[in-house]
Amino acid sequence: MIRYALRCAQGHRFDSWFASGAEFDRLQGAKLLSCAVCGDAQLEKDLMAPSLAAGTPAPTDEDRAASGRGPLAAPASPAEQALAELRRRIEATSEDVGRDFAAEARRIHAGEAPNRPIIGEARPSDARALIEEGVPVAPLPWTSPRKTN
Repeated sequence: MIRYALRCAQGHRFDSWFASGAEFDRLQGAKLLSCAVCGDAQLEKDLMAPSLAAGTPAPTDEDRAASGRGPLAAPASPAEQALAELRRRIEATSEDVGRDFAAEARRIHAGEAPNRPIIGEARPSDARALIEEGVPVAPLPWTSPRKTN
């Protein structure tokens, strides 16, 4: 695996992993790569620091601030900042019903449960069935914090 720092024609910067340098070239040649922020297909490899050997301490937030880069989790662009704010608002004002999302959405729609905003997880087939039944649902543009590796 190889990680490249990439930059689109609009100036957005992000990292991505590839099976090999040749695989990156193949995907770029087939126009299957795009900017993670704006979707621009014109990508270039950006200047990046070499990987550090095991045992080397990870850079601190102070190190990143001194280099002009914030913590990895910090939104880098206005679009990422807006998405992070949207996520905070939705999670603060919604009840997370987890994997019971489809059943709870049906109960709310049928008037069997209090009407309130909920978030959770649904299989694609369950989400499709909810839509076909007229239950108003929408996918969120992020993954559940419960889904890790």
